[in-house]
Amino acid sequence: CAFIDAEHALDPIYAKKLGVDIDNLLCSQPDTGEQALEICDALTRSGAVDVIIVDSVAALTPKAEIEGEIGDSHMGLAARMMSQAMRKLAGNLKNANTLLIFINQIRMKIGVMFGNPETTTGGNALKFYASVRLDIRRIGAIKEGDVVVGSETRVKVVKNKIAAPFKQAEFQIMYGEGININGELID
Repeated sequence: CAFIDAEHALDPIYAKKLGVDIDNLLCSQPDTGEQALEICDALTRSGAVDVIIVDSVAALTPKAEIEGEIGDSHMGLAARMMSQAMRKLAGNLKNANTLLIFINQIRMKIGVMFGNPETTTGGNALKFYASVRLDIRRIGAIKEGDVVVGSETRVKVVKNKIAAPFKQAEFQIMYGEGININGELID
């Protein structure tokens, strides 16, 4: 398994506590979005890993934006970068036995009166090329007294090319433990 930590936020101690095999995890903290996507492509072509996780699309900053001045306009750079990368990765992924997971974030469109004001970063290429898209949201807090100890979570399948779409599931994520398996057994 490989983890591309574009956010530079992976806490190996916490990940190990949640059950991640840190000793066998390849982790990279690239400086630019292009570098992160090249690493994904190289790992895919090598066949060395079964799963690649990119955290997150919003943190994949194009090299031109990093090298530019603060305040410079870089309209569409990330979308162009993702579009080019997805075209390249799609061809290599179909020949590989590799699962590529992109974590993304929701942003609000400014000035939207009708329709959904939410959008995801990185343009439309990822939406188009993805075989499965999941919308994961916190829908409530789990408390023990006044202390929040976890989150009620809902996952909706918003796109699925390989099975029936639009299904959803709800479960509990306990802080420091992960998914509450006991809660799943009760349901």
